[in-house]
Amino acid sequence: MMLEAFLQKGRIEAGCDEAGRGCLSGPVFAAAVILPEGFEDALLNDSKKLNEKQRASLRPIIEQQALAWAVASVSAEEIDHINILNASFLAMHRAIAQLKQKPEFLLIDGNRFYQPEQLPLHKLASKATLPNEYAAIPYACIIKGDGRFQSIAAASILAKTHRDECMMRLHARYPQYAWDLNKGYPTQAHREALHQYGPSPEHRKSFHLKEDQLRLF
Repeated sequence: MMLEAFLQKGRIEAGCDEAGRGCLSGPVFAAAVILPEGFEDALLNDSKKLNEKQRASLRPIIEQQALAWAVASVSAEEIDHINILNASFLAMHRAIAQLKQKPEFLLIDGNRFYQPEQLPLHKLASKATLPNEYAAIPYACIIKGDGRFQSIAAASILAKTHRDECMMRLHARYPQYAWDLNKGYPTQAHREALHQYGPSPEHRKSFHLKEDQLRLF
């Protein structure tokens, strides 16, 4: 079944989604995508329903055919300052602010969203927040929107693939955590590595990094 193109036809809508919210390490990434009217791709879907090869094949199609797209991130250190929920929304705003075409409306994956004035940006260095000229844009939250709307699905794919690339680069610096396999998610092997080596500078210190008991005997 093809995903819906717009919430309201004729309006410039940007779909927004994040990747890496449940990870123990690495940045959280977000993407914003404005697709042209008439865009179609039968494979396009929520990134979680696609395999790595499918996501990789869709990414250049989205980046080449989108009217505008942008990807942004919030570092592990910033996550520790403002918490992961706020960081996810900040990553979305950073992506939206980079779009070459300003959207009239945002489609946000999930059940809530914070505008910039609701975010604790005072806890971050000024250079790490948002451009001074950035203005809030009207939005709608769409539960499981990455499986309903093309633009959100496209954003989910860009956020996921760009974050995975980042984790592969970080894996080269910290191979002991096997981020090439777990991408920073809390697998048993990742937690065992944390017990053995301790956290890296890329780990989110505000998260529960270690479990006292990794296995039940």
